[in-house]
Amino acid sequence: MTDSAAITEADILQDLLATAQEGWSAEAARSVLALRFSPKTNQRIRRLLQKNNRGAIAAQERVALEKYLRVGQFLDLWQARARLALREMGKPS
Repeated sequence: MTDSAAITEADILQDLLATAQEGWSAEAARSVLALRFSPKTNQRIRRLLQKNNRGAIAAQERVALEKYLRVGQFLDLWQARARLALREMGKPS
């Protein structure tokens, strides 16, 4: 984990996941793997990414995009932990 001045919410959640992984059931792990952004949210993220790539994103939109990206990274990490838990149980993901 990073020092307290540079710690992010993702760092804190990652620490929680590291300790919680051992207690996951196969059902819980599969539930985590089923989590997805809604189609409406995916569309919003794509629009924000396109605006960002064109250099036409407003400051408030950039903040929103960064939040979506952080949550997406957390979800990726959480799902990787779920896959690992299933693999350790000998269960297919």
